[in-house]
Amino acid sequence: MAESQRVVIIGGHGKIALLAAPKLVAAGFTVDSLIRDPDQSADVTEAGATPRVLDIESAETSEMAEAFAGAHAVVFAAGAGGGNPARTKAVDQEAAVRSMDAAVQAGVSRYVMVSYARSQTDIDSVDPTSSFYPYALAKHQADNHLRASSLDYTILGPGALTLEAGSGKIKVLEPAKAGEVMSEEGASVDTSRENVAQVITEALATGSAVRETVNFLDGETPISEALASVSS
Repeated sequence: MAESQRVVIIGGHGKIALLAAPKLVAAGFTVDSLIRDPDQSADVTEAGATPRVLDIESAETSEMAEAFAGAHAVVFAAGAGGGNPARTKAVDQEAAVRSMDAAVQAGVSRYVMVSYARSQTDIDSVDPTSSFYPYALAKHQADNHLRASSLDYTILGPGALTLEAGSGKIKVLEPAKAGEVMSEEGASVDTSRENVAQVITEALATGSAVRETVNFLDGETPISEALASVSS
């Protein structure tokens, strides 16, 4: 397969990445998954990807650019996992920003960021003393850096992630109103991780949702149709 069809996933051992890798392979891509622990290699290989050991928390921009060289796209699916504000900033913001700069440096224009549905609005509504605030701020800053870049980005904002089987159907939310919709009484805010993986695959396979933010929950609209409407 042509080198131009290689996708590099950052955070390759995460749940979304392990679900996305076989879908991307089935769609005709080859996948390199960046991991920080060599012991994770077997799981990555089983998912159909090639494991590449690179700790993005400490890796310089030039090291990331070397890993991205010749790829069709970069997918950022990493996260510090919360609990440590300093590490949250180091991974979810600073490493994310370096990866964007590295993609530009490597000449890889396509970039997919896995964010969350309220990343544009939470910093105005979440108490700065809340333990969640450092994550909200880090994702908000990273997403804004991506929007200001020259990259052909797609920012994906799922709701509350679940391990339910993907339905292949979603409901797209207006980014500025995502928090409002999700806080409505009785509203379902769930998003299957497998649906997120399918959205990543669809966006890269079809070239849809370029320079768009796609906030979404599990819903009733087929993913292909939903992304086509965002791109129209």
